[in-house]
Amino acid sequence: MSRIKTHVKKGDEVEIISGNHKGKRGTVLLVNAAKGTVIVEGGRQVTKAVKPTEANPGGGLEKQDAPVHISNVKKVG
Repeated sequence: MSRIKTHVKKGDEVEIISGNHKGKRGTVLLVNAAKGTVIVEGGRQVTKAVKPTEANPGGGLEKQDAPVHISNVKKVG
């Protein structure tokens, strides 16, 4: 099984260089090399509907970090 090389890794400081979230900076939380995506902390926030559970009986809407294509991020510092 071969590994796919990426220019960023978990914990790196990156900046989003294209798209609607251009200019936002954050730390890489997760790298999915097979899909070519990264999740940047505070980079691309989306609102998800959450079903009620025992831990969260109210359910409702929740903000989550969504993936960004790896070619749209630049390593900073």
